Amino acid sequence: MRDRYRPHLEPALVVATVAALGAGGIAWLLGAHATAEYCWAAGTAIAIVPAVVWVLVALRHGRLGVDLIAVLALGGTLLVGEYLAGALIAVMLAGGRALDAAATRRASHDLRALLERAPRFARRRIGDHVQTVGLADVCVDDVLVISPGDVVPVDGRIVDAPAVLDESALTGESVHVERAVGDSVRSGVVNAGGVFELRAGATADESTYAGIVRLAEQASAESSPVVRLADRYAAYFLPLALVVAGTAWLASGSAVRAVAVLVVATPCPLLLAAPVAIVSGLSRASRAGVVVRNGGALENLGHATTLVMDKTGTLTMGRPAVTDVIAAPGADANDILRVAASVDQVSPHVLAEAIVAEALARGETLSLPSDAAEEPGRGITATLDGRRVAVGKLTDDRVTAVWAQGAMNQARLDNAAISWVCIDGEPTGAILLHDPLRRQAPRTMRRLRRAGFDRLVMLTGDRLEPAREVGTVLGLDEVYAHQTPADKVAAVRAERERAVTVMVGDGINDAPALAAATVGVAMGARGATASSEAADIVLTTDRLDRLADAMDIARWSRRIAVQSAGVGMALSLLAMSIAALGWLPPAPGALLQEAIDVAVILNALRALRGDPRAQERLTADTEEMVQRFSAEHDELRDSLGQIRAAADLLVSTADGTALQSLSQVQELLTERILPHERAEESTLYPALAAPLHSSEATATMSRTHAEIQRLCDRVGEHLRLAQAAGGVQPQQRDDVLACLYGLYALLRLHFVQEEENYFTLVDEDAPQRERPRTAPSH
Repeated sequence: MRDRYRPHLEPALVVATVAALGAGGIAWLLGAHATAEYCWAAGTAIAIVPAVVWVLVALRHGRLGVDLIAVLALGGTLLVGEYLAGALIAVMLAGGRALDAAATRRASHDLRALLERAPRFARRRIGDHVQTVGLADVCVDDVLVISPGDVVPVDGRIVDAPAVLDESALTGESVHVERAVGDSVRSGVVNAGGVFELRAGATADESTYAGIVRLAEQASAESSPVVRLADRYAAYFLPLALVVAGTAWLASGSAVRAVAVLVVATPCPLLLAAPVAIVSGLSRASRAGVVVRNGGALENLGHATTLVMDKTGTLTMGRPAVTDVIAAPGADANDILRVAASVDQVSPHVLAEAIVAEALARGETLSLPSDAAEEPGRGITATLDGRRVAVGKLTDDRVTAVWAQGAMNQARLDNAAISWVCIDGEPTGAILLHDPLRRQAPRTMRRLRRAGFDRLVMLTGDRLEPAREVGTVLGLDEVYAHQTPADKVAAVRAERERAVTVMVGDGINDAPALAAATVGVAMGARGATASSEAADIVLTTDRLDRLADAMDIARWSRRIAVQSAGVGMALSLLAMSIAALGWLPPAPGALLQEAIDVAVILNALRALRGDPRAQERLTADTEEMVQRFSAEHDELRDSLGQIRAAADLLVSTADGTALQSLSQVQELLTERILPHERAEESTLYPALAAPLHSSEATATMSRTHAEIQRLCDRVGEHLRLAQAAGGVQPQQRDDVLACLYGLYALLRLHFVQEEENYFTLVDEDAPQRERPRTAPSH
């Protein structure tokens, strides 16, 4: 019951002390001075009881906080009969504690989602019979039947058929994996394919998923309470106040003078400054889509120096996207995509969802397949327009054609998954898929470094090659691949021993590491409830740059809190000196302290407005312009593959087909790409000069525009000569290839740079298309 009413104690104390002070004031005005004294004494007595409790609690935790000065001042005013001063101090103390409680009350970290997701029963097969048993009744070597959608209840090995598993709860990787007969499977993963049987290798308590819950609980228990900012300053302020009060008493022989010193030394600037600034920061953060669970988390975020991040869903989009469509000679890439998406409409596989989404985004009209049959781990087969179409995996012995070998090599180089498209048994196309980097990730990393993070670390359950690629692009200091939840917890603990550490993640597998960090940050927009429960900060929008916003808010709020506390302490020290000389009685001293408090609060409220040195927001017109150019990028990016395709065609042939392809590229350059670049140069870049604080900020991009123009002119001149000669001449070939491949690489890089540097300035909670995409190139 005590915990039930605890949140109401501070507000009740505020009401009681204010009522006592007000009643005393009314009585004094009515001439009932004795009644007024009783009211003020009662208010003082009401406050002194909880103040003593707060001091005892602090002592039990090994701290001697600023509340001790308040207790001495309250007790002193009662002893010397300065009841008005005592009532004023009581109101200040109660208000400060109420604000402090509002800023630091911690939400529950019970990891409810982990427990709710855990299976409660299993289906055990004995002979030809399957029975449902409680999870605690599962023994080692039991054969369990795992149906589609089931969470695997215990660790074990597959015994009858390959399984397709969603292991994102453990690894964070969204792409389904296939496990063959005899492979080990960990509890907590989801059956994303057909029914399979599992021979239990451990009991439920000894299995992986139960270990994740225990890790999270242990890591959460390690998180020590955040020391109040006021208590840290009290280590210096408290002894000084006692020395000044004692000296004044000994020098004058007047206890009233000592009480006056304690009254003006009552650390309300400390009690008020930090909570007001932190509460203001919490308010600003919530408006920016950042839910901070307590003031301590915001304060710790303000002086963190190490950032540890998960990869999938945090630095990357967390879902596959089509990066390329490769067609066999004589086939059309757009048709390959349409056929694959039509068949994949009836498949729940994560890659199938990406292929369908890509086809719809390109405006393809899909047909409904018939006689669909999906083989777990292999793909789906269906009849479409009278043809038998298969989409999925191929064995190596069927990847023999030159174009197919090229597709395999490209997938390896790009660290991409590959989905083959076979029509009537013959491979006719390949679709490459990749989990793309978040558009704002590179810019956010630079912002976080400027904000104070000097070490950026990535933890991922993914393979080393794609992890290293992301680390290189983002300029990370350390990359750890093949990380289990236990590995992540160990890595976070090691980082936390060296510095104040922030961990960012978005999945259930990240929950233990989030709880182990000094500050845990969850990407909560996509419903990763377990990680949100374990986190101190939740980003309610699916945007990584909100973390940089939270960092800016935290540092600004902490700066204001420290500044307000410092100014308040300096004024209090001045008042203490005046009171020690006998020039400031307790009651006027309490009123002066109130004035200091008001000044401190007004200064602390500046945290609501944010740092005036922060980057300016875009005007509505500029924001609309950026969104328009961003949409044009998405459209143009679909066409860049045409440039590379023309170069590839020129490598294999120099006949009229190559000349026609080159002519189409020139049309693309002159009618779409160059007008887009010129419009950026003349309208967008000048508009960005103000928010970027310099016209030079776009200078390098302007130089790239000039190079794009030069290469386009060169391609145009080559086309004119080739048309006059009836085809691309041998002496032109090398330079044409250099221009085309150069343009392809330059435009892709240029698009990415503009998107990272400029387009991320737009405050969009849900960009229409954040994923990089390229058009078919073969």
